[in-house]
Amino acid sequence: MNNKGRVITALLAGALLVPAISMAQYGRDGYGAGPQYNNGYGQPGQGGWDAPPNDFRQDIQRQGWHDGLDGARKDAENRRQPNVLNRDEYRNYRGPARRAYRSAFQRGYSAFWSHQGGPGRRY
Repeated sequence: MNNKGRVITALLAGALLVPAISMAQYGRDGYGAGPQYNNGYGQPGQGGWDAPPNDFRQDIQRQGWHDGLDGARKDAENRRQPNVLNRDEYRNYRGPARRAYRSAFQRGYSAFWSHQGGPGRRY
């Protein structure tokens, strides 16, 4: 292969690496969201805006936080007014530690809207 062919091959190889590097750095969707729109909500030690607060020691609190973020995200996607009381997951939760779940749900719901630049109040 001549020099021109080697240069072209090197350029093509480099061009193919750019998307792979971008995906590795910013997540699968290219916006820092990783697998399934960042349903990991920040891995331990990463502390992104959507990571559960450090004071959430119970799994039920972290689950409520995640569900609150997801509920708010669904409301935003469907152009609904932010209102935690309109979320079935919040209203109908009957599992253990209901108060802890609902409190964490509210905080996750509010965190999503605050991050989106929405009203600064709690929902």
